[in-house]
Amino acid sequence: MARKPRIEFAGAVYHITSRGDRGEAIYEGDEDRERFLGSVGEVCERTGWKVYAFVLMTNHYHLLLETPEPNLVVGMKWLQGTYTQRFNRRYNLRGHLFQGRYKALLIDGEEPGYFLQVSNYIHLNPMRAGLVQRGKALHSYRWSSFPFYLLPGSKRMGWLCVSRVLGELGGRQDDRKGRLVYAEYIEGLAKRYFQKQGRRGFEEEWKLIRRGWYLGGENFRGRLLEMVDRVMHGKQKGTYLGDEIRAHDEAQAEKVLRAGLRALKLNKHDLEEMAKGAVEKQVLAWWLRKETVASRKWISQRLSMGDASRVTQAASLVNGDKDITLIKLRKRLEDIS
Repeated sequence: MARKPRIEFAGAVYHITSRGDRGEAIYEGDEDRERFLGSVGEVCERTGWKVYAFVLMTNHYHLLLETPEPNLVVGMKWLQGTYTQRFNRRYNLRGHLFQGRYKALLIDGEEPGYFLQVSNYIHLNPMRAGLVQRGKALHSYRWSSFPFYLLPGSKRMGWLCVSRVLGELGGRQDDRKGRLVYAEYIEGLAKRYFQKQGRRGFEEEWKLIRRGWYLGGENFRGRLLEMVDRVMHGKQKGTYLGDEIRAHDEAQAEKVLRAGLRALKLNKHDLEEMAKGAVEKQVLAWWLRKETVASRKWISQRLSMGDASRVTQAASLVNGDKDITLIKLRKRLEDIS
């Protein structure tokens, strides 16, 4: 069965989300929430994970964590498996507690801004879900790391690391002044969210956190695609799926296209100037369909061919046409291999 690839490396930062099976609750009460946080503490001891932010909702949870060693998969298997066993034993249940696979959004931890963006999203989640009403302090929601950020280190769980998030807020320290500044900052964001324009701005900003596969700059994306390539090496087509696989396939197709353009002595500007049905475009479309798994839509857009159906037509034409010009162009591309 096709699945999303898991990208693991030392120092990776993830936003983890996992929901209850069929959308059902994963906590029946506060004791279960305490038990889950205890399990998080245990997995941090076992794996060396650093947790920077968390929130426990009714039927799902969010974690912002770093893996100093490439051990996300083994750690998540232990965390969710152990908590499920404890939950089922407590309520005399059997079967799955969590719905399918957890989501792991990779975060660019080196460039400033992304880390704080995700921690804000996590800490504002109770308000976004209606668990904190307008006019009520956000830190009143107990099952988030935010209220723990406002406490001295001696009163926090040992596995919660606050210095990195505070540091992204103007280099604040984990001291009384830094904690007060952070409290004002998050409560100010919460007030802004309840304003119509503020809410729209936040929802737009959070789209990639909710729907993307990574959060970071182009260099970070490039490094991740290289890792995806290593994960996929030697695997059958169809083993993996997801946005990261499509991005990987398109990056590979881009390399093939550049090689094809060089072979035909063309550049990207030439493609824009040529007619949609130019013979060079038809040969390139045939070549990309033959050598890559890029979609017809992607190929038609990159070659400025208009409708994606032209790509299918081009593949059929190049395979059967006896035109000497077309044959010569096809030969140039075949010689690349």
